[in-house]
Amino acid sequence: MAVNVCVPLANGFEEIEAMSLIDVMRRGGLNVIVAGVGGDVIYGAHNVRVIPDTKIELVNADDLDLVVLPGGLPGAINLAEDEATQNLLKEMDKKGKYVGAICAAPYALEKAGVLKDNYTAYPGWEGNIRKEGYVSDAKVVEDKNVLTSKGPGTAICFGLEIVKKFAGDEVYKQLKAGLLADFC
Repeated sequence: MAVNVCVPLANGFEEIEAMSLIDVMRRGGLNVIVAGVGGDVIYGAHNVRVIPDTKIELVNADDLDLVVLPGGLPGAINLAEDEATQNLLKEMDKKGKYVGAICAAPYALEKAGVLKDNYTAYPGWEGNIRKEGYVSDAKVVEDKNVLTSKGPGTAICFGLEIVKKFAGDEVYKQLKAGLLADFC
């Protein structure tokens, strides 16, 4: 059975995080749908242009197993302020499905009311989310149906952990070896 993942991209997204997550998850056999938030062409924080597969308004939680948000500024804030993204996160959580975020994007999870007790984020950014439950010394934190990661340098590790969770240990090990990701 196919695993369907949505990666919403808003203007100002962190390119390393978005591209690493999309690439690693696709290599791991997950069906990744890139959903544009606020336009037909989305511009990253460093002006990389991406043409999304669809618009966030057309994405249905019933069709997904995971929604994972890249960070970056102002991308994470744009995700937190976008009604369709916020509604999708709430619907996923209500259905007990997984949500994830990296870097500054746990801010959008907190704003949607879906961030659980423990999480990680870009160091220093926890002051904008909440200090309680912030885990400073982990690349990836899982708490119930929420997965979080620190930032650009942990994006491949985050993608690999998602692959491990949804595609299994064998796919994870093969992909990790092929990516030369000994640092994860």
